[in-house]
Amino acid sequence: MLIRKPEQVDAKPMQMPGASGVTMKLMVGRDDGAPNFAMRLFEVGPGGHTPEHAHNYEHEVMIVEGAGQVCSGVGNVTIRPVAAGDVVFIPPNETHQFRNPGDAPMRFMCLVPTTFDCGKDACVPTPGS
Repeated sequence: MLIRKPEQVDAKPMQMPGASGVTMKLMVGRDDGAPNFAMRLFEVGPGGHTPEHAHNYEHEVMIVEGAGQVCSGVGNVTIRPVAAGDVVFIPPNETHQFRNPGDAPMRFMCLVPTTFDCGKDACVPTPGS
């Protein structure tokens, strides 16, 4: 069994093109013996945003602190407000982005399959997946 606090994990800047003011902490991953899912804690600073992107797997997100926006779609983008306590389900292949237009950090937990290697500075598919 593993128990840890976010303060015990180093934050890494999100290096993906299109990201600004975002850090990630890998809370649980393959190196911890998790065979199926990685749990990541993201912080989006004031004025920051994740890249607009899509991937072939679902992921689940919970906003744990602050507020911001989640955007979906291409062209005719839908922008919806999110705040601490909200849960977001993003289906496979849906283009999405998290934005923080506010003046305080927004933090969210995100679950993805461990076949997506999130122990690196930028998350990339694991070879053979």
